[in-house]
Amino acid sequence: MALPAPTARRVREALTGYAFVLPAVALFLVMGVYTIGYGLTLSFARWNGFSRHWTWVGLGNYLDLLYRDPVLAPAVRSAALRTGVVMVAAPAFAVVMGLPLAVLLNRIGRLRALYRTVFFLPYVTAGIAVYYAWTYALAPDGSVNFLLRHLGLGSLAQPQGFLGNPATALPTLIVVTAWSAVPVATLLYLTALQALDTSVLDAAAVDGAGGARTMTAVVWPMLRPITAAVVMLGMRDALQGFQLFLVMTNGGPGGHTTVLGLEAYDLSFANQFRPTLGLASALGWLLFVVALLLSAVNVRALRSRA
Repeated sequence: MALPAPTARRVREALTGYAFVLPAVALFLVMGVYTIGYGLTLSFARWNGFSRHWTWVGLGNYLDLLYRDPVLAPAVRSAALRTGVVMVAAPAFAVVMGLPLAVLLNRIGRLRALYRTVFFLPYVTAGIAVYYAWTYALAPDGSVNFLLRHLGLGSLAQPQGFLGNPATALPTLIVVTAWSAVPVATLLYLTALQALDTSVLDAAAVDGAGGARTMTAVVWPMLRPITAAVVMLGMRDALQGFQLFLVMTNGGPGGHTTVLGLEAYDLSFANQFRPTLGLASALGWLLFVVALLLSAVNVRALRSRA
């Protein structure tokens, strides 16, 4: 029995839609679901990436990372501490620098688009090239030491370079991390400032509130969701990112800049074919759980303020 014409047309349209969607779904299943499942399974095994068989260890990888391994567990805890420092300092620096820049850009009438583009350049510039440029600038004979010496601030120069001194290596990397995050923070704050209800600001001015009072009592509370987004983006980059640390210091000097992302990378690719891929996968899943918890806390905080 033939279907009515409208029904047959709807069936053909549905089949056509499924035909177009099917390649994307198949790609997602292969590259997404399969990869996630493979990585999760690998976290319960020992494997070097080349042997034909895995060694099933259950939760052993997680226990070794957390406390059981006398060599690996302290290294992971130290890396976690440094990661925590970066997760707090870099977003805070991005907020402290991004908001004033956004306020200044919002007050500029002419050439605002040009200034906005200039401020956003550090974010869109190729990361590896920028990291190498920073490495050269921070070297013992780099431009930073050169400028400090010629400005009469030679006591602040670092003969070993800012990345070669254990006392300055991690703070320097935090500054570079925050420098790359400031453009996004500035753009988000600028967008929020331009979307503010001007009647609220006018009412504050009529009530006698000055510029500083308006900023702290009126504008800042309205920007809290944007601040939460900036902080979460910064914390995510600090938690998962390792490219900057790999290129600029590779964890040195003496492991003083090794973070969790770099530790996972080293376990995966820098252990001379030892069976540590499972440990790297387990560490990656621990990072995922931490990121998930931070996101949940952020969402709950935003809802409580709404």
